[in-house]
Amino acid sequence: MTTTRAEAAYLRSVTAFKNPMLDLLHGRFAPFVVAVLSNVFSPDRPAVAVADAHVEVAEAMDELRAAGYDTEDDRRLPAGSARDICRGWVRVGWLSLQIEDDVEVYRLSAHAVGALEIAGRAGGGRARVSRSRVRTLLDAVERLARDAETDPERRREALLAERAALDAEIAALDEGVIEPLDDEHLLEEAENVIHLARELPADFSRVAESIAAMQRDVVAELRRDARPTGDVLREYLERGRHVMQATPEGRAFQGALRLIGDPEHIDDLTDQLHAVLTQPFARLLTIEQRRELDAIARRVEAGVLEVLTAQRRASHVITVQVKTHDPIRDRQVDDLLRSVMAGLHRWSQTKTPGRVEPVRTLPLADIGHLRRSLSDVRPPGAPEPLASDESDVEFVDADTRAWGGPHYAELEAYVETLGESFDLAEAFARADEYTRRPVDLVGLLEIAHRRGLAEGDEVSVVEAVRPDGTTRRFAFTAVTAVRTTETDADD
Repeated sequence: MTTTRAEAAYLRSVTAFKNPMLDLLHGRFAPFVVAVLSNVFSPDRPAVAVADAHVEVAEAMDELRAAGYDTEDDRRLPAGSARDICRGWVRVGWLSLQIEDDVEVYRLSAHAVGALEIAGRAGGGRARVSRSRVRTLLDAVERLARDAETDPERRREALLAERAALDAEIAALDEGVIEPLDDEHLLEEAENVIHLARELPADFSRVAESIAAMQRDVVAELRRDARPTGDVLREYLERGRHVMQATPEGRAFQGALRLIGDPEHIDDLTDQLHAVLTQPFARLLTIEQRRELDAIARRVEAGVLEVLTAQRRASHVITVQVKTHDPIRDRQVDDLLRSVMAGLHRWSQTKTPGRVEPVRTLPLADIGHLRRSLSDVRPPGAPEPLASDESDVEFVDADTRAWGGPHYAELEAYVETLGESFDLAEAFARADEYTRRPVDLVGLLEIAHRRGLAEGDEVSVVEAVRPDGTTRRFAFTAVTAVRTTETDADD
């Protein structure tokens, strides 16, 4: 079916009016929305804490009701609390809810910024078709034509003509000839600058929102990606690092950032605006116009910061999501959430759903004792004593305890029978075969060390017997154990 011109135009208009910006401007409570948003948010205050915004909106509603702007016959204010109104604005896309420095804040969306800018221009009168505005258009067209020119000769001619005009102006200044512009013309130039600057906040917000939307798309796509984590890791990390190039708005912003991203450029812009405001013609500007001129540099700086913050946040979120990506776990969580929602839907459809007791506390796991200090390496309490009853001990092939450590009890009892001093090698050779294992030699040396040792110049050699009957010879410096008395220790 062929669409007529009228029908096509009507469909375009219907689509346009679905835009949140136009929805804000033509809604029933549009004057209230524009007034409150313009009071709560400003170029110097782009983000407002949620609690503060609710208080300020409530105060504005009380003041307007007290002034008689909301009566039973003429409802000009929306119903509900300030919190409900702000949350509604978030749902329709006029405000965005973000977390900054662990605080929940509201920010104007690009649609709301554009609507406020349109309302401000309409309330301040229609823009004039001035020489400055036409000159801006002609300069933009001329620059576009020059940049699009591919013929080197023509581009060279255009540059030479531009240089000749500059040389003529410099020569006139050298001769002292200057043609000062009248105040009316300078006023037109200032109004044109203000007009151009008013569009910047909405442009910056659109870039930040396009990056946030791209981040949400990437995360959603990642959750749907059934490939193994190793296959998607490199791809999505690369998208996170180059998040700015992922949207047309981001690529355009990168080009603009080369002009305004340097702090020196912002400082130069601030100095130039201050110099303009000190000129005699500035007295013709209204207080609001002077304030807007003075705030241009801060608007640019805040807009750049907003976009760069959105870029860092998107890169961080994508990177974290990729590192924790687990397709199986994600599908399990999605299935669980869908089953819960389906159960709630079925329950809500019953005629008498009844009362559901809320889960006020989660069950606690009985984990006994938690360490309270990481610096304390000692256990929280003494361990239970080892059982000494060997009646229920059974070994399948052999008693593996024979391969354990030294038999200290037997060795201590054996040493007590050796007198005040003894040679370690001779004592080990005369010990029972059960206590002549290699580890028992170490245990005997430890006991002798506690009593006192005297090393000689000779070398002692002993033969140790392992539990399986094999032997092992050890050589060491001759050692004599001498019992140390308390008097000897004092001396």
